[in-house]
Amino acid sequence: MTSDPQPPDEAHRRPEGVSDATVRALGALSEALETVERARGALYAFHQLTGGADLTLDDAVRLLREAGHHEQAERVEREILGRNVIPGHWTFQIVEAYNATYYRPFQELEADIRGELADGRDHLYEAGMKEARRTRNHPDHTALPPGDHPG
Repeated sequence: MTSDPQPPDEAHRRPEGVSDATVRALGALSEALETVERARGALYAFHQLTGGADLTLDDAVRLLREAGHHEQAERVEREILGRNVIPGHWTFQIVEAYNATYYRPFQELEADIRGELADGRDHLYEAGMKEARRTRNHPDHTALPPGDHPG
């Protein structure tokens, strides 16, 4: 067995005077932001899927015309191709509005509060869990990635 490495790197050590309650609160704030990151990813998926469907309509219109269905091709082209997904908005505008109105302010607020309460250190809750759960002197339970060990 290898000797137990040093504690976590400085960026993941709890600063002096930061309470368990503060670490839990910062962990919940971080978890909420991570959920917003996932929602943002779903929004980008919505954007790309809708855009892909709109581009596929070009094929549908062409194929309807080739099959002799000019009136139906015209209806698809006039009614759906390039249509707003909500009044006045294509999906890119929804993504931009979400980013500007919600995502970036949330991201900035979370970073500001971490800065104020924990010297800007991230994932203190998870780092504490790792330290509490890892098996000392086990090669697959080291505190740091390979190459980051002092010595």
